[in-house]
Amino acid sequence: MPTRRYDDSPKFGALYARTVRATLRRADYEPDEDGLTLELPRSAIDQDHLTAYRDVTGFQAGPAVPPTYPHVLAFPLHLDLMSDPSFPYKPMGIVHLSNTITQKQPIPIHAEPAIRVHSTPERPHPKGTVFDIISEVFVDHELVWSDLTTLLSRTAGTPGAHADLLTDPVLPADAWWDLHGNLGRRYAGASGDRNPIHLFKLTAQAFGFPRQIAHGMWVKAAALASIQRAGHLPDAFTVRVDFRKPLLLPSRVQFGYQQTGKTIDFAVYDESHEVTHLIGQLQEN
Repeated sequence: MPTRRYDDSPKFGALYARTVRATLRRADYEPDEDGLTLELPRSAIDQDHLTAYRDVTGFQAGPAVPPTYPHVLAFPLHLDLMSDPSFPYKPMGIVHLSNTITQKQPIPIHAEPAIRVHSTPERPHPKGTVFDIISEVFVDHELVWSDLTTLLSRTAGTPGAHADLLTDPVLPADAWWDLHGNLGRRYAGASGDRNPIHLFKLTAQAFGFPRQIAHGMWVKAAALASIQRAGHLPDAFTVRVDFRKPLLLPSRVQFGYQQTGKTIDFAVYDESHEVTHLIGQLQEN
């Protein structure tokens, strides 16, 4: 398995330029078990950046980083992987289907984590081809956190192929969120994810959306932050979310969750509770 190592996290300016070029080219590479692995042996957690991330997602301050924050640390490697000439799909237009995070233990805010990222072989899907990007975070050589980002490259698809989906929970609303039109730009500043579908109405319309949409990982983070503020977020857990319908900005949405033993089901709905934007399940480990 070829491995690329870094002394520092790749810079977003160069990564986005590569992403645009990668979208315009056609790769002749087919993924297999020997795909590219990217490693950042040491990364520093910028405390001002962490504070900005907490401010936009709603996580409380504390001695550990929010459980979704390592995804932000790994995101430059995601972009580098998807813009590499060996990557078989065009990065722009890939659909984020789901995300699963396993936190074995909280990551201290002053840790210097190592990050490793690679993709999995493709598999058929009714709407195209699905693959995963796996991110792993190590502190003092111990695996403490991992992330499975499931992505769809749209093609003709394979009728009858299995589509792995969470079961929709039936949840009343516990809170209403008023989301402003600049939320995508605020989260982009904290996460580095400046996909144009999240930024402005005009840039989103260029990709077929009526106006800008919220980042899926912001919605997941905001849901977990709400559970944290209620005192129900454990230290060690696995949490999966499925992204169902794009959440247009600005919007007013409902959030609901329900705890049964060591399991928490949660969801984000539109204001009328008729459209599901995100469903999730957290299992304490």
